Amino acid sequence: MSSEQLLQQIRVNGTVPRHVAIIMDGNGRWARQRNRPREFGHRAGMASVRAVVEAASDAGVEVLTLYAFSSENWHRPHTEVTALMALLELYVRKERRDLKEKGVEVRAVGDLHRLGPRTRAALQSIVDHTRGCERLKLNLAISYGARDEIVNAARRLAERVREGTLMPGEIDEELFQKQLLFAGDPDPDLLIRTSGELRLSNFMLWQLAYTEMYVSELLWPDFGREHLFSAILDFQRRERRFGRVLAG
Repeated sequence: MSSEQLLQQIRVNGTVPRHVAIIMDGNGRWARQRNRPREFGHRAGMASVRAVVEAASDAGVEVLTLYAFSSENWHRPHTEVTALMALLELYVRKERRDLKEKGVEVRAVGDLHRLGPRTRAALQSIVDHTRGCERLKLNLAISYGARDEIVNAARRLAERVREGTLMPGEIDEELFQKQLLFAGDPDPDLLIRTSGELRLSNFMLWQLAYTEMYVSELLWPDFGREHLFSAILDFQRRERRFGRVLAG
């Protein structure tokens, strides 16, 4: 079935996940299979990012979150980290105008202070350039770790308690969620992970509590438009219970 036929089936089914999150995994293995350096795989993965962003927009997804660089990725070899930052800057230069024309608003989420000044400036430029676009919100999780996110949220609430502006009994899920980096976004309905790995890798641990998971055996550079549509179609066939038993 072609990608356009898959898209038509999605539209017939009607229910589209509002928020799709993706752990983009397998760039290094993809490059190794071709006897090329890991940086070659990361560069190839940029084409998949473009294809998936366009496909999500076409399918009617409201929010797309891509796990681009984790807090643990800082422990990779310096040459690889440098190459990844250069690719991120290249992505901004190549895609900034096109993303705005397509109505995509970009947001960078994570501990951005760890990035170099040039990379931070590049990210800020695409955030500023696309601000206010309404067709699709694209979250780039960069220097992001979910445990740090949760600890920092707890720390901010503890400070308010210490200052006397908040009582411990006033802390509930809604208040806690407002302290998180993805506050304001609906929790992901669908999480996609490529390369066949079955783990969350410290990604959106709070937000993924009731998210449907879809694991693709494809390595990220091989994942494209039709594969995103197939994941959405799989989601549409599921019965979401959120811990409850449905009548019937």
